[in-house]
Amino acid sequence: METLEQVKDRFNNILQKADEVEKYLYISEKKDDLKRLRKLALVPDFWNDQKKAKTVNKKISDIEFEIKKWQDINELRDDIKLNFMMLEESESKIENIIPMVEKFEEVIDDLEIEKLLSGKYDKKDAILIIHPGAGGTESHDWAEMLYRMYTRWFGKKGYKYSVLNFQPGDEAGIKEVVIEVSGQYVYGYLSSEIGVHRLVRISPFDSNARRHTSFASVFVYPEIDDDIEITIEQSDLRIDTYRASGAGGQHVNKTDSAVRITHNPSGIVVSCQNQRSQHQNKEMAMKVLKSRLYQLKVDEEREKQAKLESQKKEIAWGSQIRSYVFQPYTMVKDKRTNYEDGNVQAVMDGKIDGFIKAFLRYKQKNK
Repeated sequence: METLEQVKDRFNNILQKADEVEKYLYISEKKDDLKRLRKLALVPDFWNDQKKAKTVNKKISDIEFEIKKWQDINELRDDIKLNFMMLEESESKIENIIPMVEKFEEVIDDLEIEKLLSGKYDKKDAILIIHPGAGGTESHDWAEMLYRMYTRWFGKKGYKYSVLNFQPGDEAGIKEVVIEVSGQYVYGYLSSEIGVHRLVRISPFDSNARRHTSFASVFVYPEIDDDIEITIEQSDLRIDTYRASGAGGQHVNKTDSAVRITHNPSGIVVSCQNQRSQHQNKEMAMKVLKSRLYQLKVDEEREKQAKLESQKKEIAWGSQIRSYVFQPYTMVKDKRTNYEDGNVQAVMDGKIDGFIKAFLRYKQKNK
């Protein structure tokens, strides 16, 4: 157990970090920007230009979020200072203040990490796609376990998500899931998860209780908005409709509401079946297609500079970025950073921030 002086020293060190964070967050300048943008939004003809109006409102929302977050941090800091005073004046237990100091340390650490998310699209929302590798039921089950892990993490981060396409496996698990995720720095954080994830466990589907190794791939694309020009010719598209799969009974779909779009020049195929209507499914499928075409364009530009294609194939299927070992011991280890966590169940319940932060620091260091 830490002594009162040790906890104070720890808190003071975090305060120094917090002062540095506040400098590069430019909170006072952002407050001025917020006033200016709010005035702009009150101009009578503001909504005449829909595209510009949406951009301005998005900026207002982002700045409000950042200012509110900093206000919450200051309130937490003041509460901790008040509790330190109470400790000195009474016989209050130090155990009551340690969780508050740990929380303060965590939020300041998160803000330091956000400083690393300076990429062009790191603040964008994201499209996350999970595919099982070879192996049938076992790999399908592993893909669903990853799906659960990420949705748990979304909840911890306060992110909103919508399942655009969910294809169940024949016996268990999933064949594919496509998820739209929205929130602050979603793409920046999730880009650390791109690659192959490896599972080692005693398979519940093996009657001989043998240990199996399974793989699943995770792809993440920035969600493309009107600020980015991606031209899609209708003549390049093949659009098919089909009956969405469901659990049956009264909720089974009786119309061909699901949509599959094939982009002939690139060979990219996207599907969406989880929206209420064919129109909505088509709209969401086009959004996914736009994001994937943008990523394809980025990859092609990188390939010209560094012959990326051979490396991309290796990253996609030749090697894993992270191993999740359930037996004979428990350990989750990231191959890129060597960051590890022995509590595999906590990781599967969404405790992946340590892996993400380690990768972002590693990426910054190796730029």
